[in-house]
Amino acid sequence: MRLYDSLSRTLQEVDPVEPGHVKMYACGPTVYRYAHIGNLRSFMLYDLIRRALELEGFRVTEVMNITDVGHMTDESSAEAVDKMQLATADEGLTPEQIAQKYTDAVFADATALGIRPADRYPKATEHIQEMIDLTQTLVDKGHAYVVDNGSVYYDVTSFEGYGKLSGNTLDNLREGHRDLETDPRKRHPADFALWKAAGPGRLMRWPSPWGEGFPGWHIECSAMSMKYLGDRFDIHTGGTDLRFPHHEDEIAQSEGAVGHQVVSIWVHAGHLRRSGQKIAKSTGNVILVRDLRDRGFDPLSFRWLCFQTQYRSEMDFTWDAMAAADARVKQLRKHMAEWAPAATQLGDAAKAYDARVREALANDLHMPGVVAIVNELDRDPAVPPAEKYRLLAGTGEALGWDHVLGLDLERDATSGWEPSTDARALMAARDEARAVKDYARSDEIRDQLAAMGLEVMDTPTGTSVRPR
Repeated sequence: MRLYDSLSRTLQEVDPVEPGHVKMYACGPTVYRYAHIGNLRSFMLYDLIRRALELEGFRVTEVMNITDVGHMTDESSAEAVDKMQLATADEGLTPEQIAQKYTDAVFADATALGIRPADRYPKATEHIQEMIDLTQTLVDKGHAYVVDNGSVYYDVTSFEGYGKLSGNTLDNLREGHRDLETDPRKRHPADFALWKAAGPGRLMRWPSPWGEGFPGWHIECSAMSMKYLGDRFDIHTGGTDLRFPHHEDEIAQSEGAVGHQVVSIWVHAGHLRRSGQKIAKSTGNVILVRDLRDRGFDPLSFRWLCFQTQYRSEMDFTWDAMAAADARVKQLRKHMAEWAPAATQLGDAAKAYDARVREALANDLHMPGVVAIVNELDRDPAVPPAEKYRLLAGTGEALGWDHVLGLDLERDATSGWEPSTDARALMAARDEARAVKDYARSDEIRDQLAAMGLEVMDTPTGTSVRPR
């Protein structure tokens, strides 16, 4: 597997620190509003990487953070109101209730789009001490300083190579840059907050060695990624808009604290656009997963639409393109039902198709190439129908292409299927384990279900399975 590394700006082979085991961190949602399909396209990136690596035979551990502290709407003042606090005023709920409402919503939307759950979802509010400890380490090492109101800033001039990810050099960053907070106490305009003193009206605040306050946005990902994946891990993903300042600042924090490179490969997803404009809450042109359903589309068809554009390129969304993608996915499912059951062996022509798909995936997840190969296979009379089914669906322990595509292509072929009594018992036991946060037991049961040939999914109603 070769992925485009945003830091070196070259294709890099995935060569995990721990042989055979890839560790990956994904920047997750800020849970004060519903996630839109632009957000979800970037989340789909980590899912796609994970699925493709599993097809290659790697074990993957993936962590995605939940930002439930809130981002400031105006970082220039400690009295500014953050978006989480604005949501509490709008909806009459506590910050914790707001966070839980939109966390549940983004999980449901991700499941609808075939995005498999991460292994762990640490919440920022549950890791304040880790952030304080990391901030203190940076102060002790001379990378950060405390100002008179109790805020703590990272000294970017102390970190050689600041700007290497985004290309934003210190000479080009001045006070007033849209991504820089203004504070006369800072030593350099690009210095960023590790800890912010809480103003009198701020709801979310915690005690610290520097007084009551709250963590800066960037420190959470450094603290939580290294806690759960160690100080050397393999892949970090996020939207391209996170390169600066978020990921640039993560690099400075993490490497400043431990003294060496932490992330091997940085992978970024391109923006989703609509009528030439980035889809974003700030522009008001958002499309939600429920909007896809309201128009009669299967949300999984959005995956097929996204696969027609390379993940790191900008992509334009239109309803006509969505309709075409939906029709094609439903057609493929119909064909799968006609081709079933799967063959026990593959002929030379089918093996050649399989090799082409695997090479396209290994070449920086070239999904437009995979889409073209699937379409070519569909109409190729030289490959027997049962072999086409096996290529897409797999059989037994051999994973098929749909493990990566995630389109539920066997839906029509397996309609009426129900899990066995044993599987249902394991599903119930897994839900009980997750309810008490026994994630080790939950993972153990998931592996048992997977060994039964089942794909395990987390839904708003609990564990769900389907034939793999």
